[in-house]
Amino acid sequence: MKYFVLIWAGLWRKKTRTILTMLSIMVAFLLYGLLQGVNQGIRATLNDTTNSRLWTSSKTSAGISMPVSLLEQMKTVKGVTSIAHLSFFGGFYQNSKNPVSVFATNVEGLAAVYPELRITAEQISAMKATRTGALIGRPVAKKYGWKVGDKVPIGTTIWIKDDGLNGWAFDVIGIFESEPQFAASPLSSAFWINYDYWDEARRFDNHRVQQFITRIDDPTHATAISAQIDKLSSNSSDETHTQTENAALQSALKKIADIDFIVNAVVYAVMFTLLFLTANTMMQSTRERIPELAVLKTLGFPSSAVCALVLFESGVLCLFAAMVGLLLSAVAVKIIGSSVGATIVPSTVVGYGVLIALVLAVISGLPPALRAQRLNIVDALAGR
Repeated sequence: MKYFVLIWAGLWRKKTRTILTMLSIMVAFLLYGLLQGVNQGIRATLNDTTNSRLWTSSKTSAGISMPVSLLEQMKTVKGVTSIAHLSFFGGFYQNSKNPVSVFATNVEGLAAVYPELRITAEQISAMKATRTGALIGRPVAKKYGWKVGDKVPIGTTIWIKDDGLNGWAFDVIGIFESEPQFAASPLSSAFWINYDYWDEARRFDNHRVQQFITRIDDPTHATAISAQIDKLSSNSSDETHTQTENAALQSALKKIADIDFIVNAVVYAVMFTLLFLTANTMMQSTRERIPELAVLKTLGFPSSAVCALVLFESGVLCLFAAMVGLLLSAVAVKIIGSSVGATIVPSTVVGYGVLIALVLAVISGLPPALRAQRLNIVDALAGR
């Protein structure tokens, strides 16, 4: 573009003001890309969940346990192919500053319900042969330097043993590595122990579990199968509530907060504030250069060209800073968003970001551009 030199010179006429404005735009789009990237990552994680798995918990509260004997009854429901039960052990390694996600389960059922964990037949056999066995995910093994054959002491503030102590020890019999797309799931970093051993050794709440995970043969029958499972315990003191994995996760997120609303509210507030900042910068820049713009008109530049110069200046300012901000957000998402499954800023987020930057440039640049277009040469040169 042959007039780019004029645009660039006008942009850097006041270096400090331009740099501060660019930094503000960069931070705004960094925040936009990060929030929307993480939000999209959460959505993608939910979309990766399946309706072929059902979660069953207590109808009263997810924290209340249910009889483990329900498992055998649930197996009789038509459409159920495999069942695992989970109980949260909690726990920590060495001290409470090193929490470990320990779950008691029936490992064979777990492997069938969650094939994504890639638990092998050898590991299942080893768990059956070792009552104090533990099967751990690669991330947690790497974090603490555990390897197969280690005896790992795990403390807990919840589950006291029959002997009155709260110190447990488990033998690492295997380390599993889940499928890459499942790596962000907490289950991939879990520390799995044998339910039977834990149930016999704990002092209270014996023969009960916190959750059943059921795999079904046809996701289209999920509602009907859920109703049949809940019917097994209806009118009892241990009534259950069953829903698909996807529905359960979305419900859990809604209880925490409306992520979409929070993200969008923050982004809208930031962009609204940024609009005033950018518009003020462009108005000041144009006002300071009124005599210069008048000289351009005197040299034969048409009013439309002067208007376009100011408008393009606003566009260069907004687009350049926005692209840098989005680039930084891509780096931030890789670092911060990995915990929720977000590793990249989706192309749709980048596309909307560029569109927002263009709209911002037009809205903030149009008033001063129109003022430059209507500029009277005589009045401008006379300082009126």
